[in-house]
Amino acid sequence: MKPRINFVTLGVTDMVAMRAFYERLGLTASSASNPDVTFFDANGIVLALFGYHALAKDAGVSAGPVPAFRGVGVAWNAGSENEVDRIMAQAKSAGGTIKKKAEKVFWGGYSGCFADPEGHLWEVAYNPFMPIDAEGRVQLP
Repeated sequence: MKPRINFVTLGVTDMVAMRAFYERLGLTASSASNPDVTFFDANGIVLALFGYHALAKDAGVSAGPVPAFRGVGVAWNAGSENEVDRIMAQAKSAGGTIKKKAEKVFWGGYSGCFADPEGHLWEVAYNPFMPIDAEGRVQLP
C-alpha cells in the first residue's frame, strides 16, 4: 500500500458563499461539482466543499453545532516571503479573515494564518528547508 492524501473535504454551511470565496481566492471549480459538493484541483490534491451536516451523516457521526475551532488547519506553502504576503492579501480581499499576520517564525520560515468565511484555518508559509519543485509540490528533506 502506498499512502497518499487525495482529498481534503471541508464541511460548510453555505455552499454558494464558500464556493465563491475559494473562486475569489483563485481556485477553479471542477465541472464535476454540483449544488451539494464543490471540487477544486489544488495541484494534485482535491479540495472539496461538502455540506457540514451531510458530511457528518455520511461519516456516521453526530454533527452537533458548528464549532468555532475545528482542530484542523490546512497549509498552503509558498515559494517566497513575498508570495506568502500576496496569498494573504488575496485571502483577505476574497473575504477571509487574517488571524495571524505573516511574520518570520522561530523555525526559520515565514508564515501567517487566515480563516475562510466559515472559520476553516489556513496557514500560508514559506519554508526555506522544504523547497517547492517546478510542479508546486513541497519537497521533504
